[in-house]
Amino acid sequence: MAPRARSGIVLSPSAARRLAELTATAGRPQMLRVAVDGGGCSGFQYRFELVDEGAADDLRIETDGQAALVDPVSIPFLKGSEIAFVDELAGAQFVVRNPNAASSCGCGVSFSI
Repeated sequence: MAPRARSGIVLSPSAARRLAELTATAGRPQMLRVAVDGGGCSGFQYRFELVDEGAADDLRIETDGQAALVDPVSIPFLKGSEIAFVDELAGAQFVVRNPNAASSCGCGVSFSI
């Protein structure tokens, strides 16, 4: 299992492997920015973005030399979560397994607390 940040957020090995693949394809380091925005069919939604660098106040979560970044506003919504990459019949995508979510939509992108 990947090490947990102080916030309890972890970047899974599957997400780290996918980030390593994206870095190799891009030819430069890529980090995954994970944020929580208001909206979506359940009240909040996850936003994923590949970035070259983070902000000074980002929480940086590392596994196997790969990193995810979370802004300070999103950290409380993601406490104890696992950021993973899944490749299933429905598609391949980064996902958040969030123990704080009371419910989520069918696509897994939006949630409520």
